[in-house]
Amino acid sequence: MTRKKLEDLRSQRWFAPDDLRSFGHRSRMNQMGFADDEFKGRPIIGIINTWSDFAQCHAHFKTRVEDVKRGVLMGGGFPVELPAISLSESTVKPTTMLYRNFLAMETEELIRSQPVDGVVLMGGCDKTTPGLLLGATSADVPAIFVPAGPMLRGNWQGKALGSGSDLWKYWDERRAGTITDRDWNEMQTGIARSYGVCMTMGTAATMTALADAIGMTLPGSSAILAADANHIRMCSEAGRRIVDMVWEDLTPGKIQTEQAYRNAIVVAMAMGCSTNAVIHVLAMARRAGHPIGLADFDATSRHVPVIANIRPSGSTYLMEDFYFAGGLLGLMSRLKPMLDLTQINVSGKSWAECLEGAQVFNDDVIRPLDNPIYKEGALAVLKGNLAPDGCVMKPSACAQKFLTHSGPALVFDDYPALKANIDREDLDVTEDTILVLRNAGPLGGPGMPEWGMLPIPKKLLKQGVRDMVRLSDARMSGTSYGACILHVAPESYVGGPLALVKTGDRITIDVPNRTISLDVPEAELAARRAALVPPPPRYERGYGWMFSRHIKQADQGCDFDFLETEFGAPVSEPVIF
Repeated sequence: MTRKKLEDLRSQRWFAPDDLRSFGHRSRMNQMGFADDEFKGRPIIGIINTWSDFAQCHAHFKTRVEDVKRGVLMGGGFPVELPAISLSESTVKPTTMLYRNFLAMETEELIRSQPVDGVVLMGGCDKTTPGLLLGATSADVPAIFVPAGPMLRGNWQGKALGSGSDLWKYWDERRAGTITDRDWNEMQTGIARSYGVCMTMGTAATMTALADAIGMTLPGSSAILAADANHIRMCSEAGRRIVDMVWEDLTPGKIQTEQAYRNAIVVAMAMGCSTNAVIHVLAMARRAGHPIGLADFDATSRHVPVIANIRPSGSTYLMEDFYFAGGLLGLMSRLKPMLDLTQINVSGKSWAECLEGAQVFNDDVIRPLDNPIYKEGALAVLKGNLAPDGCVMKPSACAQKFLTHSGPALVFDDYPALKANIDREDLDVTEDTILVLRNAGPLGGPGMPEWGMLPIPKKLLKQGVRDMVRLSDARMSGTSYGACILHVAPESYVGGPLALVKTGDRITIDVPNRTISLDVPEAELAARRAALVPPPPRYERGYGWMFSRHIKQADQGCDFDFLETEFGAPVSEPVIF
């Protein structure tokens, strides 16, 4: 492989010339205590760190960044830490999805405006992975992603707890009166007992695995447990590797091919991925310039079975089990017939090389293709007069009787109305009712919050009901489960058909045939459409104002229209005068 020359490094534009500006740049490095020979003539590696005291899943990044720096120094580079906005899924309101593109823009501009030759991206919690990768893709300097890793499995009264999945499960049981307040409070300290991301196959585990499958992490690193010493070694190795990637000029554009994304969709389906993967992968692929759409997910789901027996699609195992069963490399070794193994990753090697010797050590955790936990892929895309541009469902994680279903709608105009009424004993609802939440999409939420796993009405919980069809233009946590139909596009807030539904209207779902319909005559729908009153704007200033004017719909990945690759050539390097 042809290697860059020293004079070709980006950082040399800042530090090498014998002029006024470069004198200033060098003297300010000296001001921080660095000698010239520490940074001059070396690749400068930016480490974009999403640590904060609110980023519970990234708590270990405060020290892991030092391991990355150690690796960079060992590789002959010079590390600089660049803090970026921290998006804690559990604390940021109304939703971290509102700020995914903020992180993407910040990442891109941190890279472009600073004298860095390559970057290490430190993320893992749901929106940090796509946010960091979106920015790095647009900047297109050598980049490697360091995943936070899953936390240890939870424990309560001898039972293994899965973050998110068991939260929803036992919250329903508490509302139904089957567990005590003491049980609930004990569970609070046992469900998330180490740093790291959710240890179910939620959005965090899904997106770090897909970053891995696309080729942006050290191969197989996405499954390493956050608390495992192997994670420390992986961080150091990533630091060493990024230095070589700079000399090799191995940029995201050379790794993130269209086929790399198609490989990732295969992996997503086999993992029992989060529904949120659809939105993020669409945005990432489009940012990389590839025509990936909802139809690609649905077509792949038809022939790729779910073989990762991990909650919530699976019933027993968690990411700790997945890691020790062979992790992502073990899973991909079983998917070889469905993958393009000529694609490369940040190692510079092809997947054919990287999967040599990969094994599965537990056939119940990572199933053989002929013994899946679900015969089709994790997700299904439905279309019809209620969702002309599509909506998404996770059939592998719901009661199978709801895959073909027709029932009356019970409509809530917003989440406060839902919360205020869902536990009423006189609520007119049965197991066949379809709960509908609207005004929760990209603009309506705002930010498309994870409200899509609508709570089962308390009166039904007391009757033993634990699943029913729920329909919204919101998202749901990747740790969630049930017959939830999400991402309805276009959303109700912009006048999509979901805005026309009235309580009592019949809705019909046919997952095998991928259809969803509002069984109301077109003339009646036209009259309702004519009577719609546009909602007031959500924001009059600031980031929210910009978000509201440029966010795209769910079927297009919710990127900002002005950030997609198709809208113009890459931004040129900054001038230095």
